[in-house]
Amino acid sequence: MDAIALMLVSFLGYIVAYHTYGKFLAKKIFRLSSDRTVPSVAQEDGLDYIPTQKGIIFGHHYTSIAGTGPIVGPAIGIIWGWIPAMLWIFLGSIFMGAVHDFGSLVLSLRNKGESLSEFAARYVNSRLRYISFLIIFLELLIIIAIFGLIIAVIFKLFPESVFPVWCEIPIALGLGWIIYKRGKNVILPTMAAVTLMYMTVIIGHYLPLNLPDFGSLPATGVWTLILLAYAFIASTIPVNRLLQPRDYINAWQLFIAMGLLVIGVLGSGFSGKMEIVAPAYNLAATGAPPILPFLFITIACGAISGFHCVVSSGTTSKQLANEPDALFVGYGSMLMEAALATLVIIAVAAGIGMAYETADGSILTGSAAWQEHYATWAASEGLASKINAVVIGSANMMESILIPKALGIVVIGVFIASFAGTTLDSATRIQRYVITELFRDIKLVKINNRYVTTGIAVATAAGLAFTTGADGKGALTLWPLFGAVNQLLAALALLVISIYLKKNRQGFAFLVTAIPCLIILVFTVWALFLNQISFIENKQSLLIFLNGLVFLLSLWMVAEGAITILKLDPAKIEGG
Repeated sequence: MDAIALMLVSFLGYIVAYHTYGKFLAKKIFRLSSDRTVPSVAQEDGLDYIPTQKGIIFGHHYTSIAGTGPIVGPAIGIIWGWIPAMLWIFLGSIFMGAVHDFGSLVLSLRNKGESLSEFAARYVNSRLRYISFLIIFLELLIIIAIFGLIIAVIFKLFPESVFPVWCEIPIALGLGWIIYKRGKNVILPTMAAVTLMYMTVIIGHYLPLNLPDFGSLPATGVWTLILLAYAFIASTIPVNRLLQPRDYINAWQLFIAMGLLVIGVLGSGFSGKMEIVAPAYNLAATGAPPILPFLFITIACGAISGFHCVVSSGTTSKQLANEPDALFVGYGSMLMEAALATLVIIAVAAGIGMAYETADGSILTGSAAWQEHYATWAASEGLASKINAVVIGSANMMESILIPKALGIVVIGVFIASFAGTTLDSATRIQRYVITELFRDIKLVKINNRYVTTGIAVATAAGLAFTTGADGKGALTLWPLFGAVNQLLAALALLVISIYLKKNRQGFAFLVTAIPCLIILVFTVWALFLNQISFIENKQSLLIFLNGLVFLLSLWMVAEGAITILKLDPAKIEGG
């Protein structure tokens, strides 16, 4: 029953937060108005700027920001105890993450759909443009390179997921054609697309596909190349052809999976088969870094994540058809992501205790099962370990409602791989936008087209992926930087939003973002400092250089922001 109570109380809290704090932000702080012309209408081009129905853009935005973040972060962060992890997810999402996403979306809507680095220059100064560009470029570079590897790893762990994941592409193309070219109502095509999707999941269950090595190129390397090639194509065609309908289908796939998990929690809990077996607090976890500050950069998506601001100001702001829709899409999707992170916490805190198979084939239950998987930080830290914990716990809960465990594993494996795919798609397209804006600012007009800029995005990611060999795992070299870089980007977005609110004569309204900004900055700079000490001790030269650079950028960013906020002239700014 404790798992049921955790789920119901959290979900109720997210609903209440949306209808109270969210609507307060929309009406009193950002003052949303349908009278403002949005970029998708003013700059409609049939490629990137396309007015889109609220439900469809919600699905696209939600799956783009979610990815595997709310899965792997909570799955490792629970090592410090389920209460600290859950408190950070619940409070962080409501008062920080959703505010961050919502605010980033609104500012981009009021600045021609431009990215964070562009309106950072407008509201602060041109120096902050280049600081933010470096942070965003580094973050997206790691994401594009690492998510190709993540999908490759998932395909290796769950070969049953390969067929349905690739089948999403023709299904999404068909859905996009029916909705936009034939003008059909979205409900029936959506039902047909989702039904087809789950039919491919069943087929995949009986048709696992294992990609062999090609000479000296292992399967992970082959998949990485294939996925980067796909990302190039998907990011250069109109957004409503593939990216948008695919994300929309994935959103429904996730809603169904989440629904099954909710029913599984209720069924398992009321039957007495499941209880929370993870410790409430585990502050001295073997080999783990200190909970402060590392909990706050380990669990990002699900609480607050800098990647979300580049999605809000990258793809989503170019498709929103009406400014008031920003509340539902920006604030609402973050709370929905927090709901997913809550279910992940339950899966790894309680579901895993229902049955856990060890390396020697024996089955453990209860706290022994949890301790087996989370015995040490090193044991639970790897990508495969994180994913397995969630998949096992989720499949156990589904089994309690008569879904065969093997099929439940396929369902969860497919939706994790699909979400990773949407993140790869969106990150590549957003990197194109960011490079395009930089080239425009520095007057590189002749090579500033979508094929060149997407090629740069993909080529740099491929270079990183294959830096350490043919297995495509080069991005793992920089992965230790990602958590702090990601949260520094969130702090940067909150800083810019705070300055925007401050300059628009809204009294103390800027505190709704300034306080979260300060909290995130403290923990991020603290983590960067501790990481730098660790990298120096381990003589990791590349990480020492890059982490040191990011640390200096963070201090520079704080100085620029503080100087701007303390200026005496609060006159309104262009685009406000």
